[in-house]
Amino acid sequence: MLSLGIDPGTATIGYGFVRERHDGVLQAVAYDVITTSPKLPMWERLKQIHDEIQMLVERYEPDHAAVEELFFARNVTTAITVAQGRGVILLALANAGVPVAEYKPNAVKQAVSGYGGAKKPQVQEMVRILLGLEEIPKPDDAADALAVAITDIHSMRYNNLLG
Repeated sequence: MLSLGIDPGTATIGYGFVRERHDGVLQAVAYDVITTSPKLPMWERLKQIHDEIQMLVERYEPDHAAVEELFFARNVTTAITVAQGRGVILLALANAGVPVAEYKPNAVKQAVSGYGGAKKPQVQEMVRILLGLEEIPKPDDAADALAVAITDIHSMRYNNLLG
């Protein structure tokens, strides 16, 4: 199974493809970020995000996708722009017919590190270990996206066990 994990945003969007091999080993297939210029109007940035997600889905053909849910305690303006980015990401995945799951940040931390209150460096190190990588994936948004994909695979394993 191939899962696409996405750490949403409008300036920097992390993505990571994780494959679960038949022997149960997790493998990073590809990861990076999509960046948009703050000089562009929002509608152009959103179109760029949509188009690049669509291109990634066409290239890698994931079986499933997972998008991190938003958590903002203070800055409403940032929350609104990130929500717009999430919206076009979900639209691109829906248009491509890719099933999507959504996970809260603490659920991702729990699934990857075993502790929902884990700090970013702990989660990134566990991503490195779980995927057998020599170094922590960079940039941070790509590592976060890989964590979302790992969470998705773990969740689907669990759901399959439950029937």
